[in-house]
Amino acid sequence: METIKLKILDEVGHTLMTCDADTNVSLVYTNSYKPGDRVALEIDHPGQYCVIQFEDTMPEALVYVVKREINFHIPFGEQAITYSPKSFVGSRHVVRARLALPEEIAARRNLAFNCYDEHGDTGFYPHASANVETRGEAVFAARNAIDGIFENSAHGEYPYQSWGINRDPNAALTLDFGREVLLEELRITERADFPHDSYWVKATVEFSDGSQLDIPLVKSAKPQSVAFEPKRVRSLVLKDLIQAEGTSPFPALTQIEAFGTEVK
Repeated sequence: METIKLKILDEVGHTLMTCDADTNVSLVYTNSYKPGDRVALEIDHPGQYCVIQFEDTMPEALVYVVKREINFHIPFGEQAITYSPKSFVGSRHVVRARLALPEEIAARRNLAFNCYDEHGDTGFYPHASANVETRGEAVFAARNAIDGIFENSAHGEYPYQSWGINRDPNAALTLDFGREVLLEELRITERADFPHDSYWVKATVEFSDGSQLDIPLVKSAKPQSVAFEPKRVRSLVLKDLIQAEGTSPFPALTQIEAFGTEVK
């Protein structure tokens, strides 16, 4: 039987708390987090679908895990301001994880959503990365575009974090699913802090199968959807972002959603 285990580790890797391995596990950690602390999830075999909730003020996320151990680093300082000020604080934290149910895995869903994504080789998917992020600041990181938060009438700290392109016409965001999936719809939500913000009138998506899709966009705070024939892909790149003329130099992406199913 496949099992999983949760641990709380400190900066040097000492185990602060753990639990017995099972298919559905949780920890109640009754201490304040310190800089360098992290949540670790262990699995028996790489390639598992897990439902994780590493912070009880945040939603669950169904992720695909390709390493035997993955880590989520507790955010502090500048990294923390993209999360709710109610998250990761205090001295009573509930951390949960379970193996995903077959019906959850099979369901049509937003395959881009992962509010626990981080920079680097995380070992779990979906994962967002970009060739540029405005001033390297957390509030403009690529991961913000898949965190499920759609508030877009301002910019900066939670809940207004976004992917910022630093005024770079060659900016591109990569969304990696970690395995082949079957995609059939994309939704783009642009940041809409007008008149501070500009907006894009067209974007191109390049899929890992080599095909491309042009997406026309308008000035809107709402998700803009494009449907297409199902594609088997491992990743996609959002690129060639064409900005509206005669407006502010600051377009940004609040969310990208990718709807589809697992490959059967």
